Amino acid sequence: MEQKVNGKIAVVGAGAIGSVVGGLLAKAGEDVTLIARKEHVDTINSDGLLIKGIANGVRIKVKAAEKLDFHPDIILLAVKTQDVEEACRQIEAYIGQAVVVTLQNGVRSDGIVAGYMPVENIISGMVMFNAQYLQPGQVTYSHAGKIVIGDPYVGNHERLANIASLLSKAVKTKVTDNISGVHWSKLLVNNLSNGVEAMTGMSIAECMNDRVLKKISALTLREGYKVIRKAGYHPAGLPGAPLLLLRFIVYSPLSVAEWALRQSMKNLRTLSSTLQSIRRGKPTEIDYLNGEIVQLGIKTGMETPANKLVTNMVKDVEKTGKFASIAEIYSQAQERV
Repeated sequence: MEQKVNGKIAVVGAGAIGSVVGGLLAKAGEDVTLIARKEHVDTINSDGLLIKGIANGVRIKVKAAEKLDFHPDIILLAVKTQDVEEACRQIEAYIGQAVVVTLQNGVRSDGIVAGYMPVENIISGMVMFNAQYLQPGQVTYSHAGKIVIGDPYVGNHERLANIASLLSKAVKTKVTDNISGVHWSKLLVNNLSNGVEAMTGMSIAECMNDRVLKKISALTLREGYKVIRKAGYHPAGLPGAPLLLLRFIVYSPLSVAEWALRQSMKNLRTLSSTLQSIRRGKPTEIDYLNGEIVQLGIKTGMETPANKLVTNMVKDVEKTGKFASIAEIYSQAQERV
């Protein structure tokens, strides 16, 4: 059966990212249903979805439901990585021949989804913009960003072009022939910022003003890039983060790398999804971010102390609900990094 790349769209896991993409698609006239938690759904159905920030406070009328109960033509899967498997179980009966676009951080989502549907149904997406869930019915889309999509298994170029055209009605979308490399590079970018934010409760710009946090970020990138290459993966350039810049930071003297990170992030005041999860008392994706590098280091026989430090400290914050002090981070870094 031929897959449709228009028609009914279901956004499964419509938190911050899913609400922005789904809401803007609905604003553009697409038939969208947001699948989300009850409080979000109830507010959207009564008052509409309010997207603040770049959208200038636009309020959008869009359908919302707590569960998928129809057969969509396109599914945008926007849950966190640790929730992908359960989401697939819940929607499995309604997938049919739908195109499923994965929008997770990390590198594991496509493989998990492939256990529940034919691989030719899957398109892999990578999000390069920040969004925040403010309260039920309200999200913020801070700066115009991009989505990158690719086919992780088959290579239907016409379908990719059509999906890119559709998603561009919400967020500018481009196609890559190396989606695996794009995900590995995004993992590196996430790892140098998300973890230190979640450890401290500060924005990445604030973190880059501290010498130890800046060093930890640079080391997570160095470790990650080298262990990824040793494992045989090939990172690719990202919108706003070309591969040349990543390599420059990896292979420059540490002081130069720290300077480059501070210069590239000194104006970033948005909060990462990892810190947002901490503040909402929700589990983070740290096992699929810095923790992914730790596990890959174990497999390849490489030490990854900076990524291990970040992973462990974020997990401590998750358990205690208390951000680490700078003094505590200094002490831990002296022992481990």
